[in-house]
Amino acid sequence: MLHMPKITNTYFLAVIATIGGMLFGFDISSISAIIGTDQYIAYFHNPHGIVQGAIGSALAAGSVVGALMAGPVSDRIGRRDAIAFGCLWWLAGTAVQVGCNGTGMLIAGRILNGVCVGITSSQVPVYLAEIAKKDKRGSIIVIQQLAIEWGILIMYFAGYGCSFIKGSASFRTAWGIQWIPCVILLLGLPFLPRSPRWLAKVGRLDEAIQTLAMIQADGDLNDPLVVAEWEEITFTMAAEREAGKGWRKFIKNGMWRRTFAGMSVQAWQQLSGANVMTYYVVYIFQMAGLTGNINLISSGVQYALFIVFTTVVFFFIDKTGRRPLLIYGAIGMGICQFVVGGVLGSYGTYLPNGLNGNLSVRIQVSGAPAHTVIAFCYLLVI
Repeated sequence: MLHMPKITNTYFLAVIATIGGMLFGFDISSISAIIGTDQYIAYFHNPHGIVQGAIGSALAAGSVVGALMAGPVSDRIGRRDAIAFGCLWWLAGTAVQVGCNGTGMLIAGRILNGVCVGITSSQVPVYLAEIAKKDKRGSIIVIQQLAIEWGILIMYFAGYGCSFIKGSASFRTAWGIQWIPCVILLLGLPFLPRSPRWLAKVGRLDEAIQTLAMIQADGDLNDPLVVAEWEEITFTMAAEREAGKGWRKFIKNGMWRRTFAGMSVQAWQQLSGANVMTYYVVYIFQMAGLTGNINLISSGVQYALFIVFTTVVFFFIDKTGRRPLLIYGAIGMGICQFVVGGVLGSYGTYLPNGLNGNLSVRIQVSGAPAHTVIAFCYLLVI
């Protein structure tokens, strides 16, 4: 990494670093905005069922690989450089998608992009948590989620605009736009300082405390916040050394509770089904009778709601706590999922040949049930 002057404003660091989250959002919408277009359906021979599922889930497959390599890579080269390493996978994956000649190359490109998402999705929050003040960590992490949602919204409407281009240039142009945030992130990373905790972990103690002081107190080494944070870092480093190496450190001395909590929350968040509404909301709205431009714009409204209500959470997450929001949010999502699934199952008409030939959409509702489906799709993201 180039030796560039470092900017230590916490919110600036968060804005630059969370472009890594924006990449995830771009990739989500690069599919959701495209799958309903005639160009995509014609070029990829009306993908549906397992084929469309493989295209959609390819990102997750790559993310597994990225998440597994993220820890060792980050411990070796640091959080900041690990994010840059992930960007290289993104550039490669996007190039493969833009140049794809069929479903196989598209899946391969999305797997490569997924490796980047696995690295950045794990390392950006770690980097943010390690540079933020204790009382600001919740709101700083929310910026990561906001970046994902802005990425979804921007890419979705970019894809919508590209849907008016004829032929395969339509989706190729949309997928090529994914290069832009990645290049911006790579250009911004040299201006970010390394994580003080990582510097301490690798024995660069003087640099670690200087960086910590610059981020937390404009360079004042004697500031009480800096002193307290440094004591916490040294205590944590000592505890990690005592825990030893290998997987046992994640379960010894009661650590299994934290490990289980962290893994289960992340797992259940993914298993909640919320991604169905982000990847395939275009299909769901087609089932509810929305087609063409009205469908695409209505689907985009959902992503705008994402941003609005995540911004609301930004201002009080550090006051209300994470756990209540998680619990009540999960209950609300569950209710919305049951309503959407129940209405489609109870009032839907089965279409064996698909809706207007689209074999991915084989159920349709109309009237009040259709309005209910649309309303609860919106409520779910709120």
